[in-house]
Amino acid sequence: MRKLTLIALPLAVASPAYAWGPIGHRITGAIADENLSGLARAHVRLLLGAEDLAEAVTWPDDMKSDPDTFWQKQASPWHYVTVKGDDYQASDAPAEGDAMTALSRFTATLRDPKASADDKRLALRFIVHIIGDLHQPLHDGTGTDRGGNAVTVTWFGKPTNLHSVWDSGLIEQRSLSYSEYARWLSRSITPAQVIAWNERDPAVWIHESIALRKTIYPADPALSWNYAYQHRTEVDDRLKQGGVRIAAYLNWIFDSAQPARGAPRR
Repeated sequence: MRKLTLIALPLAVASPAYAWGPIGHRITGAIADENLSGLARAHVRLLLGAEDLAEAVTWPDDMKSDPDTFWQKQASPWHYVTVKGDDYQASDAPAEGDAMTALSRFTATLRDPKASADDKRLALRFIVHIIGDLHQPLHDGTGTDRGGNAVTVTWFGKPTNLHSVWDSGLIEQRSLSYSEYARWLSRSITPAQVIAWNERDPAVWIHESIALRKTIYPADPALSWNYAYQHRTEVDDRLKQGGVRIAAYLNWIFDSAQPARGAPRR
């Protein structure tokens, strides 16, 4: 078996609450692309044109710098949930909404035959992103430490926070492009796992993330090889599950959906 050499990369302090960095999100998008049904693939292509899910999945994070009120206020809370117990409760959602309420809203839009192509395109990009978000354990937080952003650690001697380690540090340490990483993970996904992970209920994804989140807070804030080794398989599994479930969710949405209106803008 080929031995994997891990390379530590510098990691800057990051305060925004991104769930998976761009590489992690693109990995889930690439895995999802491979697991779409023919019908779902046709609907996605109709809405996105040449843009694949690995590209579309990072769009809601890319747009966070847009000064428009929609991105700065309304859409800002749609990347995470706050869970006070072991399972998500609708009463946990704030008035402005969260990832669960946004997922429900965008699912309804994508299934609505009267929705415009622009609205469906927005909904599709958010859905693939939110599903990835909910598989990152620190985006299913208690509301006490900003999803690990307030937990100061060092990563191979560089000051950062726990959220950033899980967003990017553990993934970038592999020194792989998103396409290389996705191919490695895809080859390891068995048919039995695809069947077992064909879970479309986001409450289940959140419950899994909460169980994992409880195990990842370190006793020693100086994180390096030992921490990476302890959680490497968990990161890989959540990326694989996120990708498979994006596809399963879209396959379900488009199974009985009406054709999308209009063609993608060029």
